[in-house]
Amino acid sequence: MSLITELKRRSVFRVAAAYLVVGWLLTEVLTTILPTLGAPDWVSKAVILVFAFGFIPAVVFSWVYELTPEGIKREHEVDRDASVTQMTGRKLHYVTVSAVVLLVLFLAFFSARQSIDQAPDIVPTVSTASVAVLPFENMSNDRDNDYFSDGLTETLLHMLSQVPDLKVAARTSSFAFKNQSKTIGEIAAALEVAHVLEGSVQRVGDRVRITAQLIRASDGFHVWSESYDRTLDDIFAIQDEIAGRVGTALSVSLLGNDGGSKLAGVRTSSPDAYDLYLKARSERATYSYGGLQAAEDLLKGALTVDPNFVDAKTELADIYIAQVETGLMEEREALAEITAITDQVLAVDEGNIEARATRLFVETMVLSKEGSPQMMFDAIRKFEDMVVEAPGELQPRLLLTRLYQGVQQFESALPMLLGALNRDPFNPRIHYELGSIYAALERPGEARAALKKSLEIEPVQPNAYAILASLSLREGDGLDYLQQFLKAVAVDPKDHELPGIVAAFLYELGLIEEGDDFRDRVVAIAPTSEIAYQIELLRAINTGDEAAAVASARRAIEDDINDRRFSYGNAVQHLLRVAASNGTVAEETAYLERHAPGILDIESESTPLKYRFAQFAAFDAWYTVLPHDELLRRLNHLWEIAKTFGVDPLEDPGTHLAVLALQGKVDEAIELALAEVFSEPVTMNQDWRRRFAQAQYAEILADARVRAALERWENDEKQLRQKVRNYLADLQASS
Repeated sequence: MSLITELKRRSVFRVAAAYLVVGWLLTEVLTTILPTLGAPDWVSKAVILVFAFGFIPAVVFSWVYELTPEGIKREHEVDRDASVTQMTGRKLHYVTVSAVVLLVLFLAFFSARQSIDQAPDIVPTVSTASVAVLPFENMSNDRDNDYFSDGLTETLLHMLSQVPDLKVAARTSSFAFKNQSKTIGEIAAALEVAHVLEGSVQRVGDRVRITAQLIRASDGFHVWSESYDRTLDDIFAIQDEIAGRVGTALSVSLLGNDGGSKLAGVRTSSPDAYDLYLKARSERATYSYGGLQAAEDLLKGALTVDPNFVDAKTELADIYIAQVETGLMEEREALAEITAITDQVLAVDEGNIEARATRLFVETMVLSKEGSPQMMFDAIRKFEDMVVEAPGELQPRLLLTRLYQGVQQFESALPMLLGALNRDPFNPRIHYELGSIYAALERPGEARAALKKSLEIEPVQPNAYAILASLSLREGDGLDYLQQFLKAVAVDPKDHELPGIVAAFLYELGLIEEGDDFRDRVVAIAPTSEIAYQIELLRAINTGDEAAAVASARRAIEDDINDRRFSYGNAVQHLLRVAASNGTVAEETAYLERHAPGILDIESESTPLKYRFAQFAAFDAWYTVLPHDELLRRLNHLWEIAKTFGVDPLEDPGTHLAVLALQGKVDEAIELALAEVFSEPVTMNQDWRRRFAQAQYAEILADARVRAALERWENDEKQLRQKVRNYLADLQASS
């Protein structure tokens, strides 16, 4: 018998063929799938080597051994008459053919996938009836005239947006390309428009030369261009003329109508008032203390020149809302001013969507502060209708998201902001608001991405740094928390709250001397601010000066400060905690009622919000003096009130633990503490010593696991204290 015949009889050739085909199939599949599963490169290489080195042993194995019904036997042990090599060969043939079919299918599928993956991105359809107005270039020698050329651009944007069926890229997204070396095609693609209006402004004294050109992005064709030489007395006529001619050009060539619509421009006839208005818009962009103060002064100047300047009035009302949110303006004063301003606007323009939204927001805030939570939900429905009515207006969307946040409906706020971003993708304010919502939803990755995008577009934003700091605090990175706030202080040195927050953080860490450096800034800038009261109290507490702490808390009560950042509530809580430890709760309660009548009356239906928060803070003291049934009754009653605001305090692990402790559910409280509270970093629980010193936690602290968790927090805090101390020392040495 020849060697070839014997090789065929023993199915060596079929084994070799099957090995090659099956091995190739497995190699192709594994080397394709493994990288997608995150396997390192060496794993794929190892698969190929194993397959290659296994070929010879497989062939030798098929020569030496034979597969029989009784199992694998050496070839010479098998009776030739009982051999099943022919049957085995046919099976190997089927295996080989099947593997070939699978390999062909796999290669076809993989090739198709590669074609899809390598195919160019599908370009979204861009309407030909669309335009972006780029910031007109300031050709004047004085760079301070930037605000003038920018204002001209903004006015043209406003006017063109009134052309029916014409899509106009939003102002902030257009301005994102200012001073960038992008081509017209690149800008048009990013903003998804078919045309771009660009131009330049050269201002000398009271004369101005303006050039404007409308360009088709696809081929760079100039649809229309014009130059104007005018005095500044004619500036509004120039704006009307440019916007009208561009609107006509687009309407006739793209929209198929005569472009006869009248476009409303800026509503003032005073160039001086318009100048001040434009400067105010420029100052407001960062929403910093300095910027908001300057914007207010400039707008008041514009209204002094032209008392009927409606755009300046709506802008001023929006500035006041921002000042309340940043702590720059006292709330009651701001609400009165905003109400008066919006009344004036609506008296002459009852359909003004911005004034209507601002007025409704203010009314809602006033009534909710007075203890009318249903107003929040009524207002939300009205704002939702406004967004449907004017989907392109930003102000109603932003104010609606504020209301959603007030009732903790963060998921509802998200589509509002995403819809705004779709219309204005390069707006730093929208990215900032998105970052805030993502942070509230505990989606830190998306929050950071949105905030960093916002800072990329507008770097001088203290509030964006503050939100980034809060994200670091949640992750236990106290040093980065401090560093982010120091960045905020650097870009907004006029803000007294930012150094106050830093001082509070340092005091809680026991770094009194370091905290005093930031406290001094607060006292110098705003000695009667809520944050000034708060840090005085925290300093006294953390230095162990009980008399000073009580005196500080009483000053806050007697001066009836606002509850910004829980400043008022902290004062009430400290007084009652001291009273609980001293056995003087009745005396302290009487003191509070004298200076704040009704503050602890939980039955009242019109209790101000800051009193409601103070009532929750009173449970540490009530636990020591009230019968258990009465304590639980008050707890349940206040819980029902909280629900009317759409709030479930039990979603917060620390609050949930406090409730279980008050209810006396010790075992359940311990399990919750171990699973959810102590899983948080100590940076999120800087007041843990004061909190767990209260009587209701005594049995919980008896558990060895709880004590071990507290010891871990203490060690983490000690390490953070040293890290922060070293960082500040190095910072001071390098300055």
